[in-house]
Amino acid sequence: MDRLAITGGFRLEGQLPISGAKNAALPLMCASLLTKDTLTLSNLPHLADIKTLTMLLQGHGVETTSENDGRTVSFTTPNITNTVAPYDIVRKMRASILVLGPLLAREGEATVSLPGGCAIGNRPIDLHLKGFEAMGAKIELEEGYVRAVAPDGRLTGGKVHFPTVSVGATENILMAATLASGETVIENAAREPEIADLANCLNAMGAKIEGIGTRTLTVTGVETLHGTEYAVMPDRIEAGSYAIAAAMTRGELELMGDNLIEVMTGTVGVLKEAGVEFKETDGGVIVTLGSEKIKGVDVTTQPYPGFPTDMQAQLMAMMTLCDSASVINESIFENRFMHVPELCRMGADITMHGSTAIVRGVEQLLGAPVMATDLRASMSLVLAGLVADRQTFVNRIYHLDRGYERLVEKLSAVGAKITRDANLGI
Repeated sequence: MDRLAITGGFRLEGQLPISGAKNAALPLMCASLLTKDTLTLSNLPHLADIKTLTMLLQGHGVETTSENDGRTVSFTTPNITNTVAPYDIVRKMRASILVLGPLLAREGEATVSLPGGCAIGNRPIDLHLKGFEAMGAKIELEEGYVRAVAPDGRLTGGKVHFPTVSVGATENILMAATLASGETVIENAAREPEIADLANCLNAMGAKIEGIGTRTLTVTGVETLHGTEYAVMPDRIEAGSYAIAAAMTRGELELMGDNLIEVMTGTVGVLKEAGVEFKETDGGVIVTLGSEKIKGVDVTTQPYPGFPTDMQAQLMAMMTLCDSASVINESIFENRFMHVPELCRMGADITMHGSTAIVRGVEQLLGAPVMATDLRASMSLVLAGLVADRQTFVNRIYHLDRGYERLVEKLSAVGAKITRDANLGI
Protein backbone atom coordinates (compact mmCIF):
# COMPACT_ATOMS: atom_id res chain seq x y z
CA MET A 1 0.00 0.00 0.00
CA ASP A 2 1.43 3.38 -1.00
CA ARG A 3 2.31 6.12 1.46
CA LEU A 4 3.57 9.70 1.28
CA ALA A 5 6.91 10.75 2.72
CA ILE A 6 7.03 14.48 3.49
CA THR A 7 9.98 16.51 4.76
CA GLY A 8 8.62 19.69 6.32
CA GLY A 9 9.98 23.20 6.51
CA PHE A 10 10.03 24.25 2.86
CA ARG A 11 8.27 27.39 1.62
CA LEU A 12 5.80 26.89 -1.22
CA GLU A 13 6.02 29.36 -4.08
CA GLY A 14 4.81 29.48 -7.68
CA GLN A 15 1.75 28.73 -9.77
CA LEU A 16 -0.48 25.80 -8.87
CA PRO A 17 -3.30 24.77 -11.24
CA ILE A 18 -6.67 23.93 -9.68
CA SER A 19 -8.35 20.89 -11.20
CA GLY A 20 -11.98 20.46 -12.14
CA ALA A 21 -14.23 19.83 -9.17
CA LYS A 22 -14.93 16.18 -8.41
CA ASN A 23 -18.16 17.12 -6.64
CA ALA A 24 -19.34 18.94 -9.76
CA ALA A 25 -18.07 16.39 -12.27
CA LEU A 26 -19.87 13.37 -10.77
CA PRO A 27 -23.46 14.68 -11.10
CA LEU A 28 -22.63 16.17 -14.51
CA MET A 29 -21.52 12.73 -15.67
CA CYS A 30 -24.77 11.21 -14.38
CA ALA A 31 -26.72 13.82 -16.37
CA SER A 32 -25.53 12.07 -19.55
CA LEU A 33 -28.12 9.36 -18.80
CA LEU A 34 -30.90 11.89 -19.45
CA THR A 35 -30.35 12.19 -23.22
CA LYS A 36 -29.63 10.07 -26.28
CA ASP A 37 -27.31 12.76 -27.53
CA THR A 38 -23.68 13.36 -26.60
CA LEU A 39 -22.70 15.30 -23.48
CA THR A 40 -19.08 16.39 -23.69
CA LEU A 41 -17.44 17.45 -20.43
CA SER A 42 -14.09 19.22 -20.31
CA ASN A 43 -11.83 20.01 -17.33
CA LEU A 44 -12.49 16.58 -15.84
CA PRO A 45 -9.99 15.66 -13.11
CA HIS A 46 -8.03 12.40 -13.10
CA LEU A 47 -9.40 10.82 -9.93
CA ALA A 48 -10.39 7.37 -8.72
CA ASP A 49 -14.03 8.43 -8.26
CA ILE A 50 -14.24 9.60 -11.87
CA LYS A 51 -13.02 6.20 -13.05
CA THR A 52 -15.44 4.37 -10.77
CA LEU A 53 -18.46 6.34 -11.98
CA THR A 54 -17.39 5.92 -15.61
CA MET A 55 -17.46 2.15 -15.09
CA LEU A 56 -20.94 2.36 -13.56
CA LEU A 57 -22.27 4.53 -16.40
CA GLN A 58 -20.83 2.19 -19.01
CA GLY A 59 -22.77 -0.61 -17.34
CA HIS A 60 -25.97 1.34 -18.04
CA GLY A 61 -25.16 1.71 -21.73
CA VAL A 62 -23.13 4.92 -21.77
CA GLU A 63 -20.51 5.03 -24.52
CA THR A 64 -17.42 7.12 -23.72
CA THR A 65 -14.65 8.62 -25.81
CA SER A 66 -11.85 10.77 -24.43
CA GLU A 67 -9.32 13.28 -25.67
CA ASN A 68 -6.93 15.85 -24.22
CA ASP A 69 -5.32 13.18 -22.05
CA GLY A 70 -8.70 12.20 -20.65
CA ARG A 71 -9.62 15.68 -19.46
CA THR A 72 -12.34 15.94 -22.10
CA VAL A 73 -14.75 13.02 -22.25
CA SER A 74 -17.84 12.55 -24.41
CA PHE A 75 -20.71 10.53 -22.91
CA THR A 76 -23.34 9.14 -25.30
CA THR A 77 -26.29 6.99 -24.21
CA PRO A 78 -28.37 6.02 -27.26
CA ASN A 79 -30.19 3.43 -25.13
CA ILE A 80 -30.28 2.55 -21.45
CA THR A 81 -29.20 -1.09 -21.53
CA ASN A 82 -29.48 -1.77 -17.79
CA THR A 83 -31.40 -0.02 -15.01
CA VAL A 84 -29.68 -1.82 -12.14
CA ALA A 85 -26.69 -0.24 -10.35
CA PRO A 86 -24.94 -3.15 -8.57
CA TYR A 87 -23.54 -3.21 -5.06
CA ASP A 88 -20.00 -4.07 -6.20
CA ILE A 89 -19.64 -0.63 -7.79
CA VAL A 90 -21.99 1.50 -5.66
CA ARG A 91 -20.23 0.44 -2.44
CA LYS A 92 -17.02 2.06 -3.67
CA MET A 93 -18.53 5.54 -3.96
CA ARG A 94 -21.67 7.00 -2.39
CA ALA A 95 -22.16 9.42 -5.29
CA SER A 96 -23.27 6.40 -7.35
CA ILE A 97 -26.76 6.99 -5.92
CA LEU A 98 -26.97 9.92 -8.37
CA VAL A 99 -27.78 7.53 -11.23
CA LEU A 100 -31.16 6.82 -9.59
CA GLY A 101 -32.84 10.07 -10.64
CA PRO A 102 -31.71 10.07 -14.30
CA LEU A 103 -32.54 6.37 -14.79
CA LEU A 104 -35.97 6.78 -13.21
CA ALA A 105 -36.68 9.90 -15.26
CA ARG A 106 -35.68 8.39 -18.60
CA GLU A 107 -36.77 4.75 -18.21
CA GLY A 108 -39.52 5.00 -15.62
CA GLU A 109 -37.72 2.57 -13.33
CA ALA A 110 -34.40 2.06 -11.58
CA THR A 111 -32.86 -0.34 -9.08
CA VAL A 112 -29.82 0.93 -7.19
CA SER A 113 -27.88 -0.65 -4.37
CA LEU A 114 -27.95 1.18 -1.06
CA PRO A 115 -24.57 2.92 -0.68
CA GLY A 116 -23.71 1.45 2.71
CA GLY A 117 -21.75 3.03 5.54
CA CYS A 118 -19.43 6.01 5.51
CA ALA A 119 -16.40 6.63 7.71
CA ILE A 120 -17.30 10.23 8.53
CA GLY A 121 -20.84 9.50 9.69
CA ASN A 122 -24.39 8.61 8.79
CA ARG A 123 -25.40 9.78 5.31
CA PRO A 124 -28.90 8.37 4.67
CA ILE A 125 -30.71 8.64 1.33
CA ASP A 126 -34.21 9.01 2.76
CA LEU A 127 -34.51 12.58 1.43
CA HIS A 128 -33.78 11.30 -2.09
CA LEU A 129 -36.52 8.68 -1.80
CA LYS A 130 -39.13 11.00 -0.28
CA GLY A 131 -38.46 13.44 -3.11
CA PHE A 132 -39.10 10.78 -5.74
CA GLU A 133 -42.27 9.74 -3.94
CA ALA A 134 -43.48 13.35 -4.10
CA MET A 135 -43.07 13.04 -7.87
CA GLY A 136 -45.23 9.91 -8.05
CA ALA A 137 -42.61 7.16 -7.78
CA LYS A 138 -43.29 3.94 -5.92
CA ILE A 139 -40.34 2.95 -3.75
CA GLU A 140 -39.45 -0.53 -2.50
CA LEU A 141 -36.47 -1.54 -0.38
CA GLU A 142 -35.41 -5.16 -0.68
CA GLU A 143 -32.19 -7.06 -0.01
CA GLY A 144 -30.06 -3.93 0.12
CA TYR A 145 -31.46 -2.36 -3.04
CA VAL A 146 -33.80 0.54 -3.77
CA ARG A 147 -36.30 -0.09 -6.54
CA ALA A 148 -38.13 2.97 -7.84
CA VAL A 149 -40.91 2.85 -10.42
CA ALA A 150 -42.93 5.63 -12.06
CA PRO A 151 -46.38 3.95 -12.36
CA ASP A 152 -47.23 5.49 -15.74
CA GLY A 153 -43.67 5.32 -17.01
CA ARG A 154 -42.99 8.99 -16.28
CA LEU A 155 -42.53 11.02 -13.15
CA THR A 156 -44.94 13.87 -12.47
CA GLY A 157 -44.14 17.31 -11.20
CA GLY A 158 -44.77 18.07 -7.55
CA LYS A 159 -43.58 19.96 -4.51
CA VAL A 160 -40.43 18.55 -2.93
CA HIS A 161 -39.56 20.07 0.45
CA PHE A 162 -36.33 19.05 2.16
CA PRO A 163 -36.54 19.35 5.98
CA THR A 164 -32.75 19.58 6.01
CA VAL A 165 -30.35 20.71 3.31
CA SER A 166 -28.97 17.84 1.21
CA VAL A 167 -26.62 18.33 -1.72
CA GLY A 168 -27.05 14.83 -3.12
CA ALA A 169 -30.83 14.81 -2.79
CA THR A 170 -31.07 18.22 -4.46
CA GLU A 171 -28.96 16.98 -7.38
CA ASN A 172 -30.89 13.73 -7.76
CA ILE A 173 -34.34 15.36 -7.71
CA LEU A 174 -33.16 18.21 -9.96
CA MET A 175 -32.02 15.79 -12.67
CA ALA A 176 -35.17 13.69 -12.42
CA ALA A 177 -37.43 16.75 -12.60
CA THR A 178 -36.04 17.85 -15.97
CA LEU A 179 -37.94 15.05 -17.73
CA ALA A 180 -40.97 14.89 -15.42
CA SER A 181 -44.46 15.83 -16.57
CA GLY A 182 -45.35 19.30 -15.31
CA GLU A 183 -43.65 21.59 -12.82
CA THR A 184 -41.52 20.54 -9.87
CA VAL A 185 -40.70 22.95 -7.06
CA ILE A 186 -37.74 22.02 -4.86
CA GLU A 187 -37.85 23.86 -1.54
CA ASN A 188 -34.91 24.25 0.85
CA ALA A 189 -32.61 23.19 -1.95
CA ALA A 190 -28.87 23.11 -1.34
CA ARG A 191 -27.10 26.13 -2.86
CA GLU A 192 -23.58 24.82 -3.36
CA PRO A 193 -21.81 26.09 -6.52
CA GLU A 194 -21.66 22.49 -7.78
CA ILE A 195 -25.47 22.44 -7.90
CA ALA A 196 -25.52 25.67 -9.88
CA ASP A 197 -22.97 24.09 -12.22
CA LEU A 198 -25.28 21.10 -12.72
CA ALA A 199 -28.34 23.31 -13.27
CA ASN A 200 -26.51 25.47 -15.80
CA CYS A 201 -25.41 22.38 -17.72
CA LEU A 202 -28.94 20.93 -17.67
CA ASN A 203 -30.32 24.22 -19.02
CA ALA A 204 -27.70 24.08 -21.78
CA MET A 205 -29.14 20.63 -22.57
CA GLY A 206 -32.63 22.10 -22.95
CA ALA A 207 -33.96 21.88 -19.40
CA LYS A 208 -36.07 24.67 -17.90
CA ILE A 209 -34.72 25.43 -14.43
CA GLU A 210 -35.31 28.70 -12.60
CA GLY A 211 -34.01 29.97 -9.26
CA ILE A 212 -30.46 28.73 -9.73
CA GLY A 213 -28.36 29.62 -6.69
CA THR A 214 -31.40 30.09 -4.43
CA ARG A 215 -33.20 27.88 -1.91
CA THR A 216 -36.12 27.31 -4.29
CA LEU A 217 -35.62 25.66 -7.66
CA THR A 218 -38.49 25.52 -10.13
CA VAL A 219 -38.21 22.95 -12.91
CA THR A 220 -40.62 22.72 -15.84
CA GLY A 221 -40.29 19.25 -17.32
CA VAL A 222 -39.56 18.77 -21.01
CA GLU A 223 -40.03 15.78 -23.31
CA THR A 224 -36.35 15.33 -24.17
CA LEU A 225 -32.95 16.84 -23.51
CA HIS A 226 -30.20 17.25 -26.08
CA GLY A 227 -26.43 17.12 -25.91
CA THR A 228 -24.05 19.97 -25.20
CA GLU A 229 -20.45 20.80 -24.37
CA TYR A 230 -19.72 21.95 -20.84
CA ALA A 231 -16.63 22.76 -18.74
CA VAL A 232 -16.53 21.49 -15.14
CA MET A 233 -16.03 24.28 -12.58
CA PRO A 234 -12.74 24.44 -10.61
CA ASP A 235 -12.53 22.55 -7.33
CA ARG A 236 -13.15 25.00 -4.48
CA ILE A 237 -12.08 22.46 -1.84
CA GLU A 238 -8.79 21.76 -3.58
CA ALA A 239 -8.26 25.52 -3.93
CA GLY A 240 -8.99 26.06 -0.23
CA SER A 241 -6.63 23.25 0.74
CA TYR A 242 -3.74 24.75 -1.24
CA ALA A 243 -4.53 28.23 0.08
CA ILE A 244 -3.97 26.82 3.56
CA ALA A 245 -0.73 25.19 2.37
CA ALA A 246 0.51 28.59 1.21
CA ALA A 247 -0.32 30.19 4.56
CA MET A 248 1.08 27.41 6.74
CA THR A 249 4.42 27.37 4.88
CA ARG A 250 4.55 31.20 4.75
CA GLY A 251 4.70 30.87 0.99
CA GLU A 252 3.09 32.57 -1.96
CA LEU A 253 0.99 30.51 -4.35
CA GLU A 254 -0.94 31.67 -7.38
CA LEU A 255 -3.87 29.29 -7.59
CA MET A 256 -4.90 29.07 -11.24
CA GLY A 257 -8.61 28.78 -12.02
CA ASP A 258 -11.69 30.79 -12.97
CA ASN A 259 -13.73 32.68 -10.35
CA LEU A 260 -11.95 31.04 -7.42
CA ILE A 261 -12.79 33.76 -4.91
CA GLU A 262 -16.46 33.55 -5.85
CA VAL A 263 -16.75 29.77 -5.52
CA MET A 264 -14.67 29.74 -2.31
CA THR A 265 -17.17 31.91 -0.43
CA GLY A 266 -17.21 30.79 3.21
CA THR A 267 -13.66 29.48 3.10
CA VAL A 268 -12.15 32.80 2.03
CA GLY A 269 -13.92 34.71 4.80
CA VAL A 270 -12.61 32.41 7.53
CA LEU A 271 -9.09 32.34 6.12
CA LYS A 272 -9.00 36.14 5.96
CA GLU A 273 -9.88 36.21 9.67
CA ALA A 274 -6.87 33.94 10.22
CA GLY A 275 -4.59 36.42 8.46
CA VAL A 276 -4.52 34.96 4.96
CA GLU A 277 -4.51 37.46 2.08
CA PHE A 278 -6.01 36.93 -1.37
CA LYS A 279 -5.20 38.97 -4.48
CA GLU A 280 -7.08 38.21 -7.68
CA THR A 281 -5.09 37.96 -10.92
CA ASP A 282 -6.03 37.44 -14.55
CA GLY A 283 -5.59 33.68 -14.19
CA GLY A 284 -6.59 33.05 -10.59
CA VAL A 285 -5.67 34.30 -7.13
CA ILE A 286 -2.40 34.85 -5.20
CA VAL A 287 -2.49 33.57 -1.61
CA THR A 288 -0.09 34.62 1.16
CA LEU A 289 -0.06 34.90 4.94
CA GLY A 290 -0.31 38.59 5.69
CA SER A 291 0.22 38.46 9.44
CA GLU A 292 3.17 37.57 11.67
CA LYS A 293 1.42 34.43 12.88
CA ILE A 294 -1.72 32.56 11.96
CA LYS A 295 -4.61 34.00 13.97
CA GLY A 296 -6.96 31.74 15.88
CA VAL A 297 -10.54 31.65 14.59
CA ASP A 298 -13.78 30.14 15.83
CA VAL A 299 -15.89 28.46 13.17
CA THR A 300 -18.88 26.16 12.71
CA THR A 301 -19.30 24.09 9.56
CA GLN A 302 -22.48 24.97 7.67
CA PRO A 303 -24.13 24.38 4.31
CA TYR A 304 -23.12 26.80 1.55
CA PRO A 305 -22.48 29.72 1.74
CA GLY A 306 -21.16 28.91 5.21
CA PHE A 307 -17.82 27.32 6.01
CA PRO A 308 -17.79 23.88 4.31
CA THR A 309 -17.42 20.67 6.27
CA ASP A 310 -15.01 19.51 3.55
CA MET A 311 -12.56 22.21 4.73
CA GLN A 312 -12.82 21.51 8.45
CA ALA A 313 -9.89 19.09 8.74
CA GLN A 314 -7.58 21.32 6.69
CA LEU A 315 -8.48 24.38 8.80
CA MET A 316 -7.77 22.38 11.95
CA ALA A 317 -4.29 21.56 10.66
CA MET A 318 -3.72 25.28 10.11
CA MET A 319 -5.03 26.18 13.57
CA THR A 320 -2.46 23.90 15.23
CA LEU A 321 -0.01 26.75 14.55
CA CYS A 322 -2.27 29.68 15.48
CA ASP A 323 -1.26 32.43 17.91
CA SER A 324 -3.82 31.50 20.58
CA ALA A 325 -6.69 29.05 20.43
CA SER A 326 -9.42 28.13 17.99
CA VAL A 327 -12.82 26.50 18.46
CA ILE A 328 -14.06 24.34 15.59
CA ASN A 329 -17.60 22.97 15.70
CA GLU A 330 -18.60 20.23 13.24
CA SER A 331 -22.36 20.48 12.63
CA ILE A 332 -22.72 18.40 9.46
CA PHE A 333 -21.26 14.95 10.21
CA GLU A 334 -21.08 13.25 13.60
CA ASN A 335 -17.79 11.43 13.09
CA ARG A 336 -15.53 13.85 11.28
CA PHE A 337 -12.79 14.35 13.86
CA MET A 338 -10.88 11.13 13.15
CA HIS A 339 -7.85 13.17 12.09
CA VAL A 340 -7.51 14.64 15.60
CA PRO A 341 -5.54 11.74 17.17
CA GLU A 342 -3.20 11.72 14.16
CA LEU A 343 -2.54 15.46 14.40
CA CYS A 344 -1.90 15.01 18.13
CA ARG A 345 0.71 12.37 17.26
CA MET A 346 2.49 15.21 15.47
CA GLY A 347 2.47 17.43 18.54
CA ALA A 348 -0.83 19.27 18.08
CA ASP A 349 -2.74 20.37 21.19
CA ILE A 350 -6.39 19.51 20.50
CA THR A 351 -9.17 18.75 22.98
CA MET A 352 -12.49 17.32 21.83
CA HIS A 353 -15.88 17.83 23.47
CA GLY A 354 -18.46 16.00 21.40
CA SER A 355 -18.80 17.81 18.09
CA THR A 356 -16.45 20.60 19.17
CA ALA A 357 -12.67 20.69 19.03
CA ILE A 358 -10.55 23.24 20.90
CA VAL A 359 -7.21 23.74 19.15
CA ARG A 360 -4.42 25.51 21.02
CA GLY A 361 -1.58 26.68 18.83
CA VAL A 362 1.90 25.19 19.25
CA GLU A 363 5.25 26.51 18.06
CA GLN A 364 6.20 23.45 16.01
CA LEU A 365 4.66 20.23 14.74
CA LEU A 366 6.80 17.10 14.70
CA GLY A 367 7.01 14.57 11.89
CA ALA A 368 5.54 11.12 12.62
CA PRO A 369 3.94 8.12 10.91
CA VAL A 370 0.21 8.87 10.65
CA MET A 371 -2.84 7.12 9.23
CA ALA A 372 -5.37 8.74 6.90
CA THR A 373 -9.00 7.93 7.70
CA ASP A 374 -10.92 9.75 4.97
CA LEU A 375 -10.35 12.09 2.04
CA ARG A 376 -10.19 15.47 3.80
CA ALA A 377 -8.51 14.05 6.90
CA SER A 378 -5.77 12.81 4.57
CA MET A 379 -5.16 16.33 3.31
CA SER A 380 -4.97 17.73 6.85
CA LEU A 381 -2.10 15.33 7.56
CA VAL A 382 -0.32 16.34 4.36
CA LEU A 383 -0.62 20.00 5.36
CA ALA A 384 0.75 19.27 8.81
CA GLY A 385 3.61 17.33 7.24
CA LEU A 386 4.57 20.30 5.08
CA VAL A 387 5.50 22.32 8.18
CA ALA A 388 6.57 19.60 10.62
CA ASP A 389 10.10 19.13 11.87
CA ARG A 390 11.60 15.94 10.40
CA GLN A 391 9.76 13.49 8.15
CA THR A 392 6.08 12.64 8.16
CA PHE A 393 4.78 9.41 6.65
CA VAL A 394 1.09 9.45 5.63
CA ASN A 395 -0.37 5.97 5.19
CA ARG A 396 -3.61 4.87 3.49
CA ILE A 397 -3.34 7.58 0.85
CA TYR A 398 -5.84 5.86 -1.44
CA HIS A 399 -8.28 8.30 0.13
CA LEU A 400 -6.33 11.17 -1.46
CA ASP A 401 -6.60 9.56 -4.89
CA ARG A 402 -10.35 10.09 -4.69
CA GLY A 403 -10.20 13.87 -4.46
CA TYR A 404 -6.77 15.43 -5.11
CA GLU A 405 -5.42 15.11 -8.63
CA ARG A 406 -1.64 14.73 -8.99
CA LEU A 407 -1.06 15.96 -5.44
CA VAL A 408 2.60 14.93 -5.25
CA GLU A 409 3.41 16.47 -8.63
CA LYS A 410 1.58 19.72 -7.86
CA LEU A 411 3.20 20.22 -4.45
CA SER A 412 6.64 19.20 -5.70
CA ALA A 413 6.42 21.79 -8.48
CA VAL A 414 6.00 24.61 -5.95
CA GLY A 415 8.79 23.56 -3.58
CA ALA A 416 7.46 20.81 -1.31
CA LYS A 417 9.67 17.82 -0.47
CA ILE A 418 7.15 15.03 -0.93
CA THR A 419 7.37 11.58 -2.49
CA ARG A 420 5.09 8.61 -2.92
CA ASP A 421 6.35 5.11 -2.34
CA ALA A 422 5.21 1.64 -1.31
CA ASN A 423 5.05 1.00 2.42
CA LEU A 424 5.39 -2.72 2.87
CA GLY A 425 4.90 -2.45 6.61
CA ILE A 426 1.22 -1.47 6.43
